[in-house]
Amino acid sequence: MPLLCSTFTAPIGKINLIARDGILLSANLSTMAAAKRALDSEDRAMGFSEVKTIPQISDLLREYFAGDVSAINGIEVRQPGAQFSQAAWQAMRKIRPGKVLSYSELAERAGSFAAVRAAGSACAKNAIVLVVPCHRIVKTGGALGNYAYGVNTKEWLLRHEGAL
Repeated sequence: MPLLCSTFTAPIGKINLIARDGILLSANLSTMAAAKRALDSEDRAMGFSEVKTIPQISDLLREYFAGDVSAINGIEVRQPGAQFSQAAWQAMRKIRPGKVLSYSELAERAGSFAAVRAAGSACAKNAIVLVVPCHRIVKTGGALGNYAYGVNTKEWLLRHEGAL
């Protein structure tokens, strides 16, 4: 069965989505080609089917942007990555909407207080924008820090969730 590909129009731009069996495998704000490149080779080998919406995932994203900022917690995710990145992504998913963590706090929650740079790298490599909420990671002291899709997008998301 091919992977489902869809583009979701959101206030922050078009989110390219790829899912398999109700599990979100990739989501970005750049291109569908980049979303496909983020997949592991086993998933890419499944082939792709373009669809208007992805059941449940598109609905939960719609609810999130309509104001139910916890709705995305109901989306199951999977992405390839090293052990520390996996731990960091799991820690990010535990950050409640309206809250932020520093990169050093994320490193500690992922298992290594000293791995601040690795925590930043996990944010940069995150292939599932929004649902694995790397936008909730900020610099020590509260400065927003970097974001792959621009600081304005990060700020919009944090305001939408009530963190700013």
